[in-house]
Amino acid sequence: MEKLDRHDKAIIAAMQKDGRMTITALAQHVGLSNTPCQMRLKRLQDQGYITGYVALVNKTKLGLDHVAFVQATLASTSSKSLEAFNEAVNKIAEIEQCHMTAANFDYLLKVRTKDMASYRAILGEKISTLPHVVQTSTFVVMESVKDV
Repeated sequence: MEKLDRHDKAIIAAMQKDGRMTITALAQHVGLSNTPCQMRLKRLQDQGYITGYVALVNKTKLGLDHVAFVQATLASTSSKSLEAFNEAVNKIAEIEQCHMTAANFDYLLKVRTKDMASYRAILGEKISTLPHVVQTSTFVVMESVKDV
């Protein structure tokens, strides 16, 4: 992969703020003409620096404003156990994020539901029954100060 210069970094930053920006607007923003800007953008996509574009939605308007972080500890961290856990986590829509950690627990999950009762059901019926889970601890979000 090529080393990123200031124009590449500016393109990435601009696209993170507005992924729908036109090439003309992007080129003006980063100080390039349209064709070189478009070529750089394509190269950044082809090389995997920019992996896709999404619509960010207001989860509260969708009725999903309950957020909890869950620490999950597994009975075994063998490759087979981790693989089984990872595969199962990806099947639970309410788990927005899952990170393996280097801590006194194995995974940190971000779980989004409509309310505490829904969260409790997800915890009891899905998260606690994930392969090899022996313990969970929940931290409920009171307010999101910075999200994204």
